[in-house]
Amino acid sequence: MREYYTITELTREFDISTRTLRFYEDEGLIHPLRRGRTRLFRPSDRHLLKQILRGKRLGFSINEIREIVQMYKEPPGEVGQLKLMIHRIDEKRDDLKQKRRDLEETLAELDHAEEACVERLAELGVNT
Repeated sequence: MREYYTITELTREFDISTRTLRFYEDEGLIHPLRRGRTRLFRPSDRHLLKQILRGKRLGFSINEIREIVQMYKEPPGEVGQLKLMIHRIDEKRDDLKQKRRDLEETLAELDHAEEACVERLAELGVNT
């Protein structure tokens, strides 16, 4: 296992910008070591970055990610973190299901509007 990763190595590995990595640092989510102006990321920072990016892909906000990360570091620890994660996943799932229902309803409305337009064109003797 490596002792340190550079910012360039992590940005390439995770296909993110240096600005993104610095943003997570500014937000207090990761804490690389500093050697002068050089940031050195430990394997634990790399793992945390992986978790942050997974949280973003799942639709979690920075504040939600911070809450989950903090819970791992403090009591109730990993058990509390996992329970919170399950709760947040349920919330995200419910939100996505509602969005799907909204999309299906909008698509149905578009279908009806298109159908009405086609019928009216037919009444006017215009082929579509």
